[in-house]
Amino acid sequence: MPSNKHRNRGSKINDDTMMPPNKQNTPSQEYEDDEIEEMQDTDFKKFMIRTFRSFQKQILELQKSLMDKIENLSRENEILRKSQNETQKLVEQESVIVKRNQNEMKSSIDQMTNTLEILKNRMGEAEERISDLEDRAQENIQSNQRKEEEIRNLKNIVGNLQDTIKKTNIRVLGVPEGMEREKGLEGLFSEILAENFPGLEKDRDILVQEAHRTPNKHDQKRSSPRHVVIKLTTVKHKEKILKCAREKRQITLRGSPIRLTADFSSETLQARREWRDIAQVLREKNCQPRILYPAKLSFVNEGEIKTFHSKQKLKDFVATRPALQKILKDVLHSETQKHGHQYERRERK
Repeated sequence: MPSNKHRNRGSKINDDTMMPPNKQNTPSQEYEDDEIEEMQDTDFKKFMIRTFRSFQKQILELQKSLMDKIENLSRENEILRKSQNETQKLVEQESVIVKRNQNEMKSSIDQMTNTLEILKNRMGEAEERISDLEDRAQENIQSNQRKEEEIRNLKNIVGNLQDTIKKTNIRVLGVPEGMEREKGLEGLFSEILAENFPGLEKDRDILVQEAHRTPNKHDQKRSSPRHVVIKLTTVKHKEKILKCAREKRQITLRGSPIRLTADFSSETLQARREWRDIAQVLREKNCQPRILYPAKLSFVNEGEIKTFHSKQKLKDFVATRPALQKILKDVLHSETQKHGHQYERRERK
C-alpha cells in the first residue's frame, strides 16, 4: 500500500539522517575528552571551527540528500496520481460500456421475449389449424371408408345380379373359331354332350335357351378362341352337366380338349382365382379342396368339411389349427404381402 511505502521511505530517511554522510568521522571524534580539556584556547577555537565546518558540510550533504529524496517522492507521487487518474478513467469507461451492454442485453431480452410470445401465439394457432386439419382428414377417411364400403356393396350387388342372371350359364373354353358355322353353337353343345356324356344327351329336359360367344367382336390379334356361353333353362341341369364334367375330367370336342365351367361375373371370377394357390397347396396335402358357388373354399380338415367365404375367416380358423397353419403358412404370408403392395399402390394414386 502507498502509505506503507511512504512510511518505509520515511524511516529510511531518518536512518540516513542519523548516520553521517560517507561515514566520515567528525573532528570531535579524533580527540578524547581528556585531550579536549587540555587544549589551549587557540587550539580549542580551531577545533570548534573545524567541528562546525564539518557539521555544516554534513548538514548540507544531508539537506541535499533529503531534497533529492523529496524530489523523487514528488515525482513518484505524480506518477502515482496520473496512474490513479488513468485507472479512474478506465473504470469510468468500462462502467459506461458495461451499462451500455446491460441496456443492449435488456433490449435483446425484451425482443426475444416478444418474439417468443409471438411464436407461442403462432404455435397455438398452428396447433389449432393442425387439429382442424386432422379432424377434417379423419372425416375424409371415414367418408372415404363409407364410400369404399358402399362401392364394395354395390359391386357385390351387381356381381350377385350378374351371377343370378348367369346362374344357369355354362362357359365352354377352347372351341375353335368358325366351328359353329355348320351346326351353330347350340348344335356344337349337343355334340359335346353326345361325345362326353351320352346319358345326358338323351335327356330331353336339357334345353339350350341361348348360345353366343363372348366378347361379341372377334379380335384377330388374339390367339386363343373366344369363350362360348350356353344359357340353359334351369340351374339343376347346369349343375348336373358340370358335375359330370368334374367326374370325367377330360372333356373333348371332336377329339380336341375343351373345358366346361360355370359362368360368373368378373368380380366372382377374380374371387375364385384368389383361392387357387391355397387350393393347390391343400390338394397337394390331400385335403380335397373345392371352390364352391360362387366363390367359397371348401376342404377336409381332421375328418370334417370346412367352408370359408373369405380369406380372413380362413386365417382366423388356421390360427387355431397348428398343423394346418404349418401347411398354409407360406401361401398365406405371400397373399398378405401381395395385398399390402396393392394397398400401397392405391394409396400412392
